Amino acid sequence: MADFFPAALLPSQDPELLALIAIFLLVSGIVKGFLGIGLPAAGMALLTLIMPPTEAIALLWVPIIVSNAWQFSRAPGRRNIIMDYRWFAGAIFCSILVTSMFIAVYPTALLTVAIGCAMIIFAANQLFGLALPIKAGRSWQIGLGVAAGILGGLSSIWSPPVAMYLLATNTSKERFIGATGFLFLSGCLPLGAGLFVSGLLSASVMLKSLLGLLVVLAGFQIGEALRGRISQDLFRRFVLFGFLVMGLRLVATSLI
Repeated sequence: MADFFPAALLPSQDPELLALIAIFLLVSGIVKGFLGIGLPAAGMALLTLIMPPTEAIALLWVPIIVSNAWQFSRAPGRRNIIMDYRWFAGAIFCSILVTSMFIAVYPTALLTVAIGCAMIIFAANQLFGLALPIKAGRSWQIGLGVAAGILGGLSSIWSPPVAMYLLATNTSKERFIGATGFLFLSGCLPLGAGLFVSGLLSASVMLKSLLGLLVVLAGFQIGEALRGRISQDLFRRFVLFGFLVMGLRLVATSLI
């Protein structure tokens, strides 16, 4: 790969480490393409095995924002979605912006625990359908939006509170996809701003993240192709149990 791209643009100069990064990004893209969710969770779960959490978050920024922009652009009724979830989006935007601005000074153990907890909540919610007494309304949107933003600013994973609210309010499948695209996109821009202010998202890092996007998109295509050939429920459960185990591992190793 170094023969095709300047060495400064590659996430690592070690060929073995570079191969692992490419494989992990490819797998993350496959998960996203097959399930339609899970890019940040899969990416953070795998990349934090070989790099600090802050580097993993920055490397995933372009793939996350592009995939969510694409998802929302294809959703019907975008204007209604924006109006109905504007308080949720605003709370996510503000809390991610504030939290991520200081990400460079947070202890690595705190970031690792946050990532692990986000993965555990995400996987448990998807596997077991955590039922909470959530009602549609501005107060719930703001409260869960702040929670999602703090989680996202620390780990780049803010989907658990979003999914919990949408599921608890009986959101239709079509609207669920559009709403998640909008609410995930609303957190990507402040996350990028926070990473930039903290010095973690320089021009060179953005170019590396852009190269990572190419690998993720290749995995996305593979995931979509596999969707009709493999049992979706079986694959989904396998991936989510993997998230659960890796989340528990991250929390355990950080606290021990």
